[in-house]
Amino acid sequence: MSDYGTIIGPGAVRFERLLPGPIERVWAYLTESDKRGTWLARGAVEPRAGGQVELHFLHAELSPLPDEIPAKYKSLEKGASSTARVTRWEPPRLLSHSWPGSPGEESEVTFELTPQGDDVLLVLTHRRLGAAKMASAAGGWHTHLGILVDRLHGRVPQPFFITHTPLEAEYERRIASAS
Repeated sequence: MSDYGTIIGPGAVRFERLLPGPIERVWAYLTESDKRGTWLARGAVEPRAGGQVELHFLHAELSPLPDEIPAKYKSLEKGASSTARVTRWEPPRLLSHSWPGSPGEESEVTFELTPQGDDVLLVLTHRRLGAAKMASAAGGWHTHLGILVDRLHGRVPQPFFITHTPLEAEYERRIASAS
């Protein structure tokens, strides 16, 4: 299993990660604000289709190690917040929700969990991404999922932006070569 996401179609990227279980533990890291905030973004999730998802990103809190924010992401230095809508809620195996974007440019992210012995296979698929956002989103998910893996294994995660910057450049190359 490669850590790199796979471009599965126009505006769609898919990631797979094998995580230590049980499935209820991984589900909690997707849906509970305090746990989700350690690898992605804090915020409540209304547990139903149509429910609201709050996303309060503060990348500096994802790792205790020092980070370096690139100029193009300086606006995120103090955090960013947005809301999304749950499109599918099937605990503890499937969660889909919209992903904030400009009006009419919302995308959708789906988390699928499948037990595999003591582990859990997480498949994350992000669809309806605009071409201009593909590399950033792919690099972002790759980085966030790496932090999740570290958290679930009890390791100190690497800082977000120091990790994301070279990954975003690599995804730009991969996307360009796939075109």
